[in-house]
Amino acid sequence: MAGNETTTVDCTEVTPYCPVEATIYGYYPTLAGNVFFVAVFGLCFLAQTILGLRYRTWTYLIALFFGTLGEVIGHVGRVILSDNPWSSIGFQIQICCLIITPAFIAAGIYLTLKHIVLEIGSEFSRLPARYYTWIFILCDILSLILQGAGGGIAATADNDIDLQDLGTNLMIAGIVWQVITLIIFVLLVADYTWRATANAKRNALSPSALALLRTTRFRLFVAANVLAFLAVFARCVYRIAEMAGGWQNPIMQSEIDFIALESVMILIATLCLTLCHPGFAFPAMQRHARKNSSSDIRLEKATADLESTPPISTVNANGNASGGYFGAS
Repeated sequence: MAGNETTTVDCTEVTPYCPVEATIYGYYPTLAGNVFFVAVFGLCFLAQTILGLRYRTWTYLIALFFGTLGEVIGHVGRVILSDNPWSSIGFQIQICCLIITPAFIAAGIYLTLKHIVLEIGSEFSRLPARYYTWIFILCDILSLILQGAGGGIAATADNDIDLQDLGTNLMIAGIVWQVITLIIFVLLVADYTWRATANAKRNALSPSALALLRTTRFRLFVAANVLAFLAVFARCVYRIAEMAGGWQNPIMQSEIDFIALESVMILIATLCLTLCHPGFAFPAMQRHARKNSSSDIRLEKATADLESTPPISTVNANGNASGGYFGAS
């Protein structure tokens, strides 16, 4: 027994003394399944890049660009592991990429709230619309730092148990922080929805907001983001359970669980955010992106209202009628 443990330290491929069961995952990752994920995430990567450039949704493009690219690279790492489960390169690629990239997918979801608030009505929000982006993106960055640092440490720890534990704890902290951020996000969304709905019943929404809410593409956009949120949330809960049991625990060594709760969940989220891209499903997001702040949008609307107001006629000192918004000739 002791001899086997000693020989596995330097294992680089599967042999009688280095069985696949002794690897961290304990199995050969499926080649066909991971090639499928590489292909579909690759198509989403191309679609997100083209749509982002076409509609100039720059921040959204950055989030989904790195999110989809990371998923492609991460599953390439699992393709490498399918050939050699002892491959340190394959392990390092997949652990680093697949741990952090869902945070970029979540960032794409966070970005939509600001623009929905601006379009439906900022007065129903407890926070200024611009704060949503800053708060949740900063939270996402912290999550990325924790998960990225943990993944990097775990990937290079080799057989150093202390370093492996440190990497695991950092990854768990990052994922837990991401879950907390997601919960806060959904609570703010629920609060805004309740307040906006209550005002809609009192006919307090603007005609443009009411028209938007009736459009099929906006409803599909909202439904897609809700489904994407649930998928990312489910994935994060799975990852916490997977990591909490330590390396080589039964959850970590179940490929079915990994495919269903990691790869498929993130694929669902990515497809939702791609098929219902805001460029064509929520054009207002593209328009808002060209503004520096929500105050610019309010100023634009105020100017439009002023221009649509008919001139007020007045009589000057000579008794002649004159027109103008302020009665000046």
